[in-house]
Amino acid sequence: MFGNFSLDYLIFGILPYAVLAIALIGTIARYERDPFTWKSSSSQLLRRKQLMWGSVLFHVGIIVLFFGHLIGLFTPIWLLDALGISYGLKQWMAVIIGGVAGTAAFIGCTMLLHRRLYDTRIRNNSSFADIGILVILWVQILVGMGTIILTLGHMDGAKMIQFMTWSQSVMGLQINAWTEVVDVHWLYKFHIFLGMVIVALFPFTRLVHMLSVPIRFLWRPGYQIVRSREGAKPVRTGLKPFARDKRAMKAAGMAPKPKAPTPAE
Repeated sequence: MFGNFSLDYLIFGILPYAVLAIALIGTIARYERDPFTWKSSSSQLLRRKQLMWGSVLFHVGIIVLFFGHLIGLFTPIWLLDALGISYGLKQWMAVIIGGVAGTAAFIGCTMLLHRRLYDTRIRNNSSFADIGILVILWVQILVGMGTIILTLGHMDGAKMIQFMTWSQSVMGLQINAWTEVVDVHWLYKFHIFLGMVIVALFPFTRLVHMLSVPIRFLWRPGYQIVRSREGAKPVRTGLKPFARDKRAMKAAGMAPKPKAPTPAE
C-alpha cells in the first residue's frame, strides 16, 4: 500500500510536522476565537438510551489507549534497559492492556455510532464533523485491534522498538525518522496514518473537550445559592418610595407592612 519510497517519506517524514502544526495552531485559534464552541455537545437530553453504557465503555477504553500509546511510544529505550524491562514483556503488556481497552472502546464507540446514526433526533442535531470523527475513531480502533493480531506473530518486541524509535526521532527533528517504518506491514502504516488524521482534525471537532479537565474544581471553595420561598424582600433604605414604586411593590406582593400604632396614638 505504501511501498513507494516518496510516499513513505511524505507520510512518515513530512506529514507528522504538518499535523502537529495544524493541531497546535488550530487549537489555540479555536480557543481564542470561538471559546463557546469548546464543548462536548452532549446529546443526553435527546435520548439517554445506549448513552451511559456506550459513553463509559468508550471513554474508559479510549483514555487507556491514549495514555498507553503515549507512554509506550515515548518512553526512552534506555530507560527500559536501565529498569531491566525486556522488550518481550513490554510487548505482552501492550497486547493485553491494549486488547482489553480496545475491545471496550470498540463496543462503546459502536453503541454511540449506532445511536447517532439511527436516532432521528440525534442525527438531525449532529454536524458532519460529529459523525465523521466518530466514524474515523471507529475505524481506527478496528484497525488497531487488527494490528494486535499481527503483533502476536512476533512477540520479541522488535516492531515495537521500531515504532518507538520512529516516534522519538520525529519529536527529535531527525530527518531520517521515516526510514524506521518503511518495512513494516501496511496495516501498521494505515494505523499510524489514521492517527495523524485524527490529530489534524482535533481542533475542528468536539475532541477539544478532552483538554478541558475541571481540575480547578478540586480546590475551588464551595458555595450554595439558596432562594427563599417567601420571595424577595424590599431593602430598607430609610427613604420614602414614590407612589409608582408603591404600586409596583404591591403588585409584586412586596408591599411593606403598615407601621403598628404607638400607645400615644
